Amino acid sequence: MHFTLKRLWCIFFLCICVSKLPAQIQANDQNMVIILIDGYRWQELFHGAEWNLLNNPKFNSMDSLKRIHDFWSDDINNRREKLMPFTWKYIAKKGQLYGNRDLGNNVNVQNPYWFSYPGRAEALSGFVDTAINSNNYKDNENMNVLEFLNQQNNYHGKVAGIVCWVPAGKNLNKDKTTMMVNIPWEDVHGTQLTQEQILANELQHIAPRILGDGERLDFEVYALAKSYINANHPKVIYIDFGDTDEYAHEGAYDKYLEDIHHLDAMIEKLWLLIQADPFYKDKTSFIIFPDHGRGVGDAWTDHGSDVMHSNETWLATWGPAIKPLGEMKTKEQIFQTQYAATIAQLLGFKYNSLLHKVGKVLPQVAE
Repeated sequence: MHFTLKRLWCIFFLCICVSKLPAQIQANDQNMVIILIDGYRWQELFHGAEWNLLNNPKFNSMDSLKRIHDFWSDDINNRREKLMPFTWKYIAKKGQLYGNRDLGNNVNVQNPYWFSYPGRAEALSGFVDTAINSNNYKDNENMNVLEFLNQQNNYHGKVAGIVCWVPAGKNLNKDKTTMMVNIPWEDVHGTQLTQEQILANELQHIAPRILGDGERLDFEVYALAKSYINANHPKVIYIDFGDTDEYAHEGAYDKYLEDIHHLDAMIEKLWLLIQADPFYKDKTSFIIFPDHGRGVGDAWTDHGSDVMHSNETWLATWGPAIKPLGEMKTKEQIFQTQYAATIAQLLGFKYNSLLHKVGKVLPQVAE
């Protein structure tokens, strides 16, 4: 009963906030693609591959000459572009990249735990609930920005989440939400599925479950998300990837790098799909972030409050209303609690909470 009343009060208060916005903002026809990359470090994003890890047999199984050819350069700009070519050739020119701590541009989680469920909850709800202290936490009944958007005019029934991990579905309160949330081993349903969707459904059942029964591979998430976008045209879609974190925990640095290189290509293909579709073209923003960081040196494999630096994260965003400021070089501090309000603001809504203090909108992203 406590959580039900809490949820109703959140919804009531949020609706009041929306009603106070100017009519022209409420009628905004913008769309949003939200992407989470589990446990991907800012160090690789801004530095590219790390030599001490790339050249250490303990953390690699691929042929050493191949991985060095694929991912190494003495020049840091070339090195990070080899790892993430779309990010550095396009996003860094057309959007904004936050989190290069070498420049004093800092992004951090605010929850005290520094691991996956709390990080996802913080980023999507806009506040820290310290009761969420386990990856085995029950369904998260706090309001989140996806649920909030699904309640708004022109967005109801047009918000979806496709996630790599069962607890990521719990974070979206899958069993009680009215928005579409697809978790591992569930098919996407519909009365007239496209052949692309039918194939994506089939793939997740025949692909090897090398990450266990609770998590599916990133290519499966990508296939389900891309086919859903093509067929259903959601106005907001949340795509949750997780192989990076799994390979890091295994100590497989080569696989970790390969996965992020492939994810960069998947993100580019999603952007090209969006720009080729009149429903989305020039009306869709992307926002990408991890749920937490990782340790450094040999501790790169792990994260949590006992692993230094694993509260350090990053943010990438671009779209028609976002200024192309590139790699942010100003000294500043932003937090993952600011993402939810920023996402809502980009779509023309004010996101707030009666029970929690929500992080402020990032002014340079959504002025």
